Amino acid sequence: MKELVEKIQEVYAAFEADANAQVEKGNKAAGTRARKASLELEKMMKSFRKVSLEASKN
Repeated sequence: MKELVEKIQEVYAAFEADANAQVEKGNKAAGTRARKASLELEKMMKSFRKVSLEASKN
């Protein structure tokens, strides 16, 4: 679970940087990367939810 949390933090940092580049500088390519990262984050968050529920049951 720790590895999953670290991966989520890594992908979120990339998302944040790209989203800021799009908003502040109008960088369209950064916006595309940010949207891609948001989809990855969505999948990882669902995985985290499943792992977290399993861990709380044990």
